[in-house]
Amino acid sequence: MNLFELQGNVTLVLFLVLLVVKGFAFVNSVLYPTQAYPAASRGTKAAWTIGLGIGLVAHLLLGVLIVNLAFTVAALVYILDTRPALAEVTSPR
Repeated sequence: MNLFELQGNVTLVLFLVLLVVKGFAFVNSVLYPTQAYPAASRGTKAAWTIGLGIGLVAHLLLGVLIVNLAFTVAALVYILDTRPALAEVTSPR
């Protein structure tokens, strides 16, 4: 295996991992009810869903480029911050 093959394999793995992260964030954002977002003080469902959807489409069309860094950060913020807040608001007590 030469250096170019290794680089191609690493890029492919990175592409797939980020695709799964963005896909999970998008699908999960669709599943929560619209009222949960303002109740958790996390903006609106439309903003999150549209932003994550655009990020997912951009990832598919553009691949792993620096422009996708913002969309990756948004997906990670959703998964690590917004999703737990939504789960707390929507969980039965």
